Amino acid sequence: MFFNSLYWYAFWFFRPLIKWFLRKTTKLCELQRICYGEPSGASRTLGVEFSLAHSRVPRIQEIVKILNERSESSEFTGKFLRSNIELAVLSVMRVKRINPTIHTQFIKSFGRTVEQIWGYKQLTVEVENLRRTPYDACNSEHEELLIGLWERLNPDIPLEARITKQWQDIGFQGDDPKTDFRGMGLLGLHNLYYFSDYYQKIAQHVLLHSQHPVNGYTFAIVGINLTSLAYHLLQDGAAKTHVFNFVKGSPVMRHFHQLYCYLFCEFDRFWFESKPKSIMDFTRIRDAFEASIRSSLANPQTVFRINMLVDTV
Repeated sequence: MFFNSLYWYAFWFFRPLIKWFLRKTTKLCELQRICYGEPSGASRTLGVEFSLAHSRVPRIQEIVKILNERSESSEFTGKFLRSNIELAVLSVMRVKRINPTIHTQFIKSFGRTVEQIWGYKQLTVEVENLRRTPYDACNSEHEELLIGLWERLNPDIPLEARITKQWQDIGFQGDDPKTDFRGMGLLGLHNLYYFSDYYQKIAQHVLLHSQHPVNGYTFAIVGINLTSLAYHLLQDGAAKTHVFNFVKGSPVMRHFHQLYCYLFCEFDRFWFESKPKSIMDFTRIRDAFEASIRSSLANPQTVFRINMLVDTV
């Protein structure tokens, strides 16, 4: 602990001097060195994000504050995207006295990192808003999503009633699934629906796995638990490695759903490889799974892709 504190004290103490020395010797500012020296993706974008967040230049601090506010109010992407990127790029080039004629590649590279950084921030806000939205049985859109989930997982088996024990067949705890969405709100339902809709065959196969007579698990409840995992990976920034490597532009809700689908497929595999004695092993296996995912995300080259082949158990 002492040596770690000493390291960071020395780092922050000497950082301005090191930046000044490198600027003088390379004729490039720190942002240029990152954009030219790091490969596109997480390494570059995380480097730029760190540099901007710890800048002591008032104008850059002001730009960071403005873009943070715009992303928090969902005013970064869409029709606002181009103007926001231009604001950041032009401001940095003026402050750092970067020649736009000579450094055209910097304009493109830096602009892309800005799009990723604040697109990610806006995505965290949108995901949080969905998580805070409770399931409402009186809302027809909510009900349609829930019924649609059943129809995609069990297209050949009609649902007998809105409130029925059949829901337990796909892993809900009781006769009415609405009570199971309390923790993750509407986000849990959206994740499950996306998985069953865009990866229907895989979702059906995973559901079949979950019904294993010896090593089975509750599909829907585990799915909502994995929503919690995906949510926390996004909010604490661990998911940035994957997102910045996977998404070339601004991350949107679809990319969060795809991360969730990957986690579900991987957890299914991890569960059976762990050879659980009963569902009581869930917490232990779930924690080990999270540790494995976080370990992978610590690698700046990590990118998750869904394996379209799901093993037969």
